[in-house]
Amino acid sequence: MLMLGFAGFLGLLKILLMALAAFGLLDAAFRREDAFRAADKQNKVFWLIILGLALVVSALFSILSFLPIIGVIASIVYIVDVRPALKQVSGGSGWGRRRGSSSDGPYGPYNGGR
Repeated sequence: MLMLGFAGFLGLLKILLMALAAFGLLDAAFRREDAFRAADKQNKVFWLIILGLALVVSALFSILSFLPIIGVIASIVYIVDVRPALKQVSGGSGWGRRRGSSSDGPYGPYNGGR
């Protein structure tokens, strides 16, 4: 019975790690290529390949093997280091960000003193 509970825990951990890699992959896919260069990080294709491999490896192999641990480390590096740098450079999230005009100020659109 103890082994059944441990197997259930490992299954939940595997799903969590796959979700972490999938989130990183989707986030990297929606970011602009020039934001990676401006943030002085590796290029977009590099991160898409690394995070895609992390997702595939975490799906195929047991969580107790060596390769999924490397994938988890790559996903954490992207989420903790690369993603905040990209958000700082691009000015927000890459998903459904509101893009204002060039006359928008910090409190809304500038109307010319009217």
